[in-house]
This record gives sequence, C-alpha cells and structure tokens, in this order.
Amino acid sequence: MTPRFSFIGLVASDMAASLAFYRRLGLDIPAEADAQPHVEAALPGGPLLVWDTEEVIRSFTPGWQPPQGSGRVGLAFACDGPAEVDKVYAGLVDAGYTGHLAPFDAFWGQRYATVLDADGNHVDLLAVLPASE
Repeated sequence: MTPRFSFIGLVASDMAASLAFYRRLGLDIPAEADAQPHVEAALPGGPLLVWDTEEVIRSFTPGWQPPQGSGRVGLAFACDGPAEVDKVYAGLVDAGYTGHLAPFDAFWGQRYATVLDADGNHVDLLAVLPASE
C-alpha cells in the first residue's frame, strides 16, 4: 500500500485560543473541544487538521520544547475573491490576531495576506486576482 496524506498537526499552547482562530476561518469545531487535549477537524477533500496540547506532545516526546520563532508551519485558506482576503484579514486583526503581511497584490497573480494564529503559525489568505485588461 502506498502511504497517503492523512493530517496536518499543530501543537497548541492554548487549545481554546487556537481553535477560536480557526473557527473564524470557517472550520466547524464544537465549543466543547476547547477543553480537550486532542482535537480533529475534517477539511474538505478528506484530510484532517489536528491539534494537540504541548502536554500531549510531551507525553510521548519527553523534553519537547516549542520551536522558537514563527513560520515553521504554513497553512493557506483560499478566499472567494480579493475583497474577501481584505475582509478576513481585517476581521482577524480586529479580533486581536497579529497581521504578518497586510493584503497586497502579489506578482504571481493573487491577493495575498498572512496572519499569525494563536501559536504564531503563518496562515495565508489568498484569492486569484481578476485578469487585467
């Protein structure tokens, strides 16, 4: 059997804060998950986005320490259009999350922005720019 992609795993310093961020991006995560040490959310197409608390990681990797800095994991959420990139970015920043790259028109043809989630992971927002005439 050929291995197949299954999930993306994130380590949460504060599970409730991490899940709140991803709920704002449309993931259906029940409120009772905030108090759990391990949470899974199905993504469109089958893979999972999975969170574990730092304590869970240390339970099978003694001595584990969180990586320093940001940008070790990058996730991207496609938006319906350039205006939605701006709207979602503004909503997250207004809610207290750190904007890393304000929305801009990238040379590769997308409206693009990056916000940091509650644990400092880069989360990109993107949409294809309309063709210029």
